[in-house]
This record gives sequence, structure tokens and C-alpha cells, in this order.
Amino acid sequence: MLFKNSLSSHIKSFNKESIKILWKNIRESISGTDKDFTKEKLSTAILLLSVPMVLEMLMESIFAVADIFFVSKLGADAIATVGITESLLTIVYAIGMGLSMATTAMVSRRIGEKKPYRASVAAVQAIIVASAVSLIIGIPGMLFAKDLLRLMGANADIINEGSVYPTILLGSNIIIMLLFIINAVFRSSGDAAISMRVLLIANGANILLDPLFIFGLGPIPAMGIKGAAIATTIGRSIAVIYQFYVLFKGNGRIKIYKKAVQLNVKVMLDLIKISFGGIVQSIIAHSSWLFMIRIIAIFGSTALAGYTIAIRIIIFVLLPSWGISNAAATLVGQNLGANKPERAEKAVWATGYLNMVLLGVVSIVFLINPHFFMRIFIDNQEVVNTGAQGLRIISIGFIFYAMGMVMVQAFNGAGDTRTPTIINIFCFWIIEIPLAYFLANHFKEINESGVYIAIIVAESIMTVIAMWLFKKGKWKLQKV
Repeated sequence: MLFKNSLSSHIKSFNKESIKILWKNIRESISGTDKDFTKEKLSTAILLLSVPMVLEMLMESIFAVADIFFVSKLGADAIATVGITESLLTIVYAIGMGLSMATTAMVSRRIGEKKPYRASVAAVQAIIVASAVSLIIGIPGMLFAKDLLRLMGANADIINEGSVYPTILLGSNIIIMLLFIINAVFRSSGDAAISMRVLLIANGANILLDPLFIFGLGPIPAMGIKGAAIATTIGRSIAVIYQFYVLFKGNGRIKIYKKAVQLNVKVMLDLIKISFGGIVQSIIAHSSWLFMIRIIAIFGSTALAGYTIAIRIIIFVLLPSWGISNAAATLVGQNLGANKPERAEKAVWATGYLNMVLLGVVSIVFLINPHFFMRIFIDNQEVVNTGAQGLRIISIGFIFYAMGMVMVQAFNGAGDTRTPTIINIFCFWIIEIPLAYFLANHFKEINESGVYIAIIVAESIMTVIAMWLFKKGKWKLQKV
């Protein structure tokens, strides 16, 4: 009896102490930490990096939801304008993501090597490349906004009344690009809390300014769709100003040294070389979704609406997992820089298992009641049913995919963007798209479900290949 009471007392004490330490680490991760991620206990390092990165991803999703919430009050044409513009901005997002991957690989490696000046050089070159690419996209985007809308199939009202929206957003795409790149600089240096704070500022400003500029208030006139573009641009611009303030103030893990603010052709070419694979990865991912939409459109608007909503829900729930995967990329880069490849490998496996637990819980929820999530967006029972079926099927592969996305980001964090690019081409273009078409068209009893089955087959194969190549360990020898 005495032993039982003593054991019970120890368990309670352990639980209280564990919760206390966990809460302390969570608060530290959000407020910012000066811990060395190449020496800190792995579980602590993963937690300190993951929490703000997950919150950053959630902020990213809130940004899009807030915009469409206010714009939807202006009618169908305004919603369509936002949707078309988002598709036009895909190239900006793809380049931004690709450059972010390269920036993460280079900056995290330099931080791990304890070479802050060289990390600063890499950050400056990334900012220069992003700015140059933005001008190449922005100038024609502003001049030919109406033609681009026409090319995308917009009606006359959208072209004449709504062209100001893509004109402003494409013209100011440098703001979007800098948000991507500088946040990658912070994340890869270990200052994930700053990246989170940046998007909190952008979101807060956007949510406050959207209704003011769209509907007007006092001396501010109602500007409609134009107001939405201005509010978004101002919100993001305030966040970018804050980014530069932190970078040049230099109180964090990384700062911009005055000597580093110049062209460094060698570093720039290395950055472009690494980023090319990341850009292609993004383009492959975006284009594969477009092909899937084209295939599922065969079954009519009900199936298409169900697919569209289901995929939006899936992307939303996957965002925290992408945050965790980004933590793996940073840990890989920093530990390789510190010449600790075995620790880098352990970090990836530990992060992958954590991600599997997270998505495993989501998978169970979707398997039990997918209809609930569909009904949040639409009341049409047929659309709810077809979308719920999609959620249920895709969620079966969540646990497997959880490990796969971490593995892919681990390669990117090591600077090996070529390997995941080849994996993506094989799994999404050679397997997923043809398999979806075959199943949807040759097995009438499963109809659009064939598309969902193809998605989990492709992602499962991706995971197996990524794990196999990761275990071979060539990524540990990657020079950046």
C-alpha cells in the first residue's frame, strides 16, 4: 500500500513537472529563444521551432480567409476577381517558395557553422534576387492586367471593373516575395517567433483595413475591390517594414551587416541553382491540382464543388504539418552546418513521428465525421456527400504522408532540392494524374472517388521513395 501511494505521488509530481516544462517551452517558443538548436535536446529544439512555425502557417491561412470574407459582400464578380488573381499570383508563390527553400538551406547551414556574416550575405543575395524577379513579373502584370483577366476567361464586367485588383497586387508582388524570403531567413536562423510575429502584424493590419477601404468609413471613401487590394498591400507592406527593421537592428540570431549589402555573384548563383529545384517543386504541385480539377470536372459541377471544398479543408489542416516540416528543414541545415549529420538525421525522424501523430488524429476525425466539415462551407447535400467521401478517402493516407512531407523538406533543408523535384515529377505527373484519369474513366462504380484514391496512392509512393533515399544518406554530403 505504501509503495502504491509513493508511486502515485511520483507520477503526479512527474506529470506536474512535465506540464510545467512543456508550458515554459511553448511560451519561450512564441516569445523567442536564444537556444542553440545544434546542441539543445532534440525534443526541445523541435518544440521550440515547430510551435511558432505552425502558428505562422495558420496566420497564412487566416490572411486568405479574411480577404475572401470581406470581398464576398461585394458579389460574385468580386469573388471571381480574387480567385482569378490568386491563380495569376501562382507564379509569384512558386518562385517565392523556391527561393525560400534555397534561402533556408543556405542561411541555416551558415548559422550552424557559426558564420553569421556569411548568413547575412546569403540573406542579402536572396532579397536582391527576389526583388529583381518581382520587377520582371510586376511591370508586365500592371500593364497587361486586363489582358491577363481576359486570357483567364473573365467576363466583361470583371475585366472593366475588377482589373484594378490584379493591377495593384501584381504590381506590388515584391511585397509578397519579400515576406516569403525574409521570413525564411528568420526561420532558418532559428528565429521562428519573428516570422510568426511578422504574419500576425500583416494579418492584423489587413483585417482592420479591409472593411475600412472596401466599404468606407468617415473620410475614407468606399473603394470596393480596389480597397481590398490596397488594404492587403498596406498590411503586407507594414509587415515587410518590420522585417527590415528587425534585420538591420540585429537583436536576433541574424542581422544584415553593412558590408554584406552588395552583389556577391557566387553566392547569388548558388542560391539560384538551389532555388530552381524548389520552384519546379511548387509548379509541379500546383499544376497537378489543376489537372485533377480537369479530370473531376467530367462528373459535373456537384463533384467539382465537393472536390474544391474538400481540398481547401485538407490544405487548411495540412498547414500545421507544413510548419512542423519547416522545423525539420531548419534543424537539418543547422546541424549539417555544425558537422552533426547523425543529429540532423535523428531530428528528421523525430519530427516525422510527431507529424504522424498530429495527422493521425486529424485522420481519425475525418474518418468519423467528414460531413461536419463540409457543412461549414455549404448546405447542398449532394456536394456535402461527394466532398465528405473525398475527405474520408484522402485522410486514410494522412499518417503516411505526414512522414513523406517531412522527408521532402529535409532534403530541401540540406540544399538538395533536386531529389524531391524528381520524386514529385514521378509521383504526381507520372503516377497520380494518369492513375486518376484511368480510375475515374474506366471504373464507373467509383467515379470521382478514383481521383481521391489516386492522390493517396501517389503520396504513399512518394513517402516510400523519400524514406528510401533519405536512408541512403547522400543528402548528408550536400554542399551549400
